[in-house]
Amino acid sequence: VQLQASGGGLVQAGDSLRLSCASSGRTGSMYNMAWFRQAPGKEREFVAAVTWTGGSTDYADTVKGRFTISRDNAKNTVYLKMNSLKPEDTAVYYCAVVTRNGGGWSPRSWGQGTQVTVSS
Repeated sequence: VQLQASGGGLVQAGDSLRLSCASSGRTGSMYNMAWFRQAPGKEREFVAAVTWTGGSTDYADTVKGRFTISRDNAKNTVYLKMNSLKPEDTAVYYCAVVTRNGGGWSPRSWGQGTQVTVSS
């Protein structure tokens, strides 16, 4: 499956953004999906995940209560709504097909990233 992320940009602290990740093919709706991010000089980290039915979500503690992951399987698209953005949310955001791995999520394929920059 091919993934195409979009929606990044430059915003001020406290603003909101919505990222989108479109997957190609009819099977795109049958995968668990997640967002990861990578800030300059740091390792890529998990942000949020949603099961293929959309019935279960998971969040990193750093974004819990501010970010919401959702999906529209009819459109083969996963979203990440980011509210109350902070400068420390600045990173390249990647969407990925993931599988459960114990208490976490293992990426299986990546889309290209979309840059989110939050100014103070």
